[in-house]
Amino acid sequence: MILILVAGISAFAQPIAVNPSGVNVNSQGATTVFLTFGPIPPGYSPAEAIWCGELMPATPPAIGLQCVPTTIFGSLPARLNRSTMSGMGGFTDIMGIPPSVARRAYQAAQAGSSSSFFYVRRFVSASGPDQFVNVTCRMAGGGARVPFSLTNVDLKTASGEPILFLNGGEKLPEIVADIQYNGMGRLKGRWEFVQPGEDPPSDRDLLTEATLPIEQRGTQRRFSQISRFNHFLPPTGRFRIKLESPERVPIIAAGQYMLLLRIEVVDDKEGDSDLAALGVGPGIVNSGAVASFPMPTLKFFVSAGDGTPAGWAQNAQILPKAEAQMEASAPVVFTWREMANVSVYRLELLDDDGSTVLTALILPPITQYRAPPWLYDKAAGARFRWRVAAVGQNGERIAESTTRAFTIK
Repeated sequence: MILILVAGISAFAQPIAVNPSGVNVNSQGATTVFLTFGPIPPGYSPAEAIWCGELMPATPPAIGLQCVPTTIFGSLPARLNRSTMSGMGGFTDIMGIPPSVARRAYQAAQAGSSSSFFYVRRFVSASGPDQFVNVTCRMAGGGARVPFSLTNVDLKTASGEPILFLNGGEKLPEIVADIQYNGMGRLKGRWEFVQPGEDPPSDRDLLTEATLPIEQRGTQRRFSQISRFNHFLPPTGRFRIKLESPERVPIIAAGQYMLLLRIEVVDDKEGDSDLAALGVGPGIVNSGAVASFPMPTLKFFVSAGDGTPAGWAQNAQILPKAEAQMEASAPVVFTWREMANVSVYRLELLDDDGSTVLTALILPPITQYRAPPWLYDKAAGARFRWRVAAVGQNGERIAESTTRAFTIK
């Protein structure tokens, strides 16, 4: 009877393992690693995940090694937590190390501590002992021996506009994606776009394919494809991708469009996770180009107006909006839509009586202007009107917007 009871307790408290159990991480910035825990005993679920500099035996009846409280560097932020149950009793965890944790670990190493630190995930059960499972994080540079992962992606136009406004039939401007990464490898993927009337993608749809458990890969919703890319990224940490063939985007219907950057999984030896070694799957999961955040999107709005001067004049102005109430403490920034074959834009600011207060000439492709500081000092409580004109090569006005009013409080 006693032997049966002991055997039952031992089976229930079967230790949970992790693969990989040790990884190289960037000591000077963020790192993302695909981890697999398992097998997860029935009734167990994941709890918090913590980084620390030292380990100690867990307090009985808990199993494994837990963090020494005085050496804790931080916990996994909720916004980076992409963990999920996976496979045959496995658990996929995306270990996204924030730069703040890497900095604290580096400072501790400078002060004489070990150059390695630990990631500890706790698993809990209502009827069994807590289990602590740790991964050794070896500090290195962000070079070739660190798992290939994306740490930041910025999708924008060449002029830096966060949102685009276009007329029907107008082509997209130059669009680029600035990528920060660790390791080295091939960056494979595609550009897609969401058309007016389609449901927008979810955060899960925007994750890189390598961030998903193996059984969920290939299940993300797909949209109309513009082009594909396949680039080799050397261990330099930064890369820029340009949208190729923007003319393939059919900008016809009026409404909101959305440009998507979709990243596919690639082989990466430094980030492989062996399911077979844990007994939760048939083999190795590749996780090259893993990321702990959804890829950004770029929205652009197409108006019903055409690209003619008359169409531009009707929809030229973007900000400030009509009858906007502007704070005196904040700068006034005028923005308008781009027009082809323009040599200069002429911005005019009028007071409420129609007298010209300010005139500015702006060279394309710039389509915004920040009002000078003296305007804020004298304009509190004043009402203004503004308009912008497109001037051609011979100095003639091709088109002129309507006059729009706003007030500085």
